[in-house]
Amino acid sequence: MKDAAKLFAYFFAVVLGGGLLAPPLFWSAHRFSTFFAKYDFESFFHRALLICALAFLWPLLRSLRLHSFRDLQLDKNRHALRDVVAGILLAAIPLLVGFVVLIATRIFLLKNAIPGSSLGAALVASIVVPLIEELFFRGLLLGILLRGLRPVVGMLITSAFFAIIHFLKAPPRTGESVTWFSGFHSIANSFAQFADPMMMLASFTTLFLIGWILADARLRTRSLFLPIGLHAGWIFVAGVVGKMTKRETIILPWLGPNLLTGLLPLALGLITWALMIGWLRYANRPHS
Repeated sequence: MKDAAKLFAYFFAVVLGGGLLAPPLFWSAHRFSTFFAKYDFESFFHRALLICALAFLWPLLRSLRLHSFRDLQLDKNRHALRDVVAGILLAAIPLLVGFVVLIATRIFLLKNAIPGSSLGAALVASIVVPLIEELFFRGLLLGILLRGLRPVVGMLITSAFFAIIHFLKAPPRTGESVTWFSGFHSIANSFAQFADPMMMLASFTTLFLIGWILADARLRTRSLFLPIGLHAGWIFVAGVVGKMTKRETIILPWLGPNLLTGLLPLALGLITWALMIGWLRYANRPHS
C-alpha cells in the first residue's frame, strides 16, 4: 500500500503543478510568438500536465527503488513483433467490420476528399500515443500496483484511472481571460462531465473496458507489446474513420462522436477481448 500512496501523491502533485504552471506557460508562449495565438488555454493546460508528469517521474522512481522492468513484473518477450502485429489486427478487424455496417446503414457518410496529411497524422498518433500510454499505464502504473495488490485490484484501479484521464476534457473557452486560477477551473470543468449519465454510460464505460483489455493483455503476456499493438489498432482505425467520414447524428448511448465511444464500440471491444484470449491460447499451445 505504500507504493499506492506514493502513486497517488505523484498524481496529486502532477495535477496541482499543472494547474499552477499552465497560466504562466500560456502567457509566456503568447508573448514569445504570435504562432501560439491559435492554441487555446486548454492546450497549454494539457502540456503543463505532461511537463509536470515528466518532472516528477524521476523522484517517484527513486522513491520506489525501481531498477529494471522485472521490478514491474515485465519479462523479455521473444515474440514481440508477433504480438504487436496480432494486437493491431485483433483491434482493427472488429472496428473495420463495424465501420462497414455504419456506412451501409448510412449512419456514417464518406467524405468526397480526404487530405493525405490527415491520414499521416492518424498514423503518427497510432505509433506515439500507444508507446507513451502503455509505458505509463500498463508498464509503470500497473507494475507498481502489482507489487502490493492483487492483480484484479491493480487492473481495476489502472483501468478506472485510464478512463478518467481520457474522459476528462474541459469545455472550450469563449473569450474568457486567463488568470492564475484558470488551470484549476479547467480541472473543475472537466469533472462536471460526470454529472451527465448518458455521457458516463457512452464514454466512461467503453474507455474503462479498453483499459481493462489492455491490462489483461499485459498480464497474460507479462509484456507491453500486445497492449501496444491493440492500442495502435484502435487509434489508427478510429482516426482514419474519423477523417474519412462525416456524421448525420449522434445516437447516444449507442454511438458517440467517434468509433471509441458508446455501447456499439463497447460490444466491438468485447469481441476483440474474446478474440485476443482465443488467439493467446492458440499461440501459447505447444505445436508439434
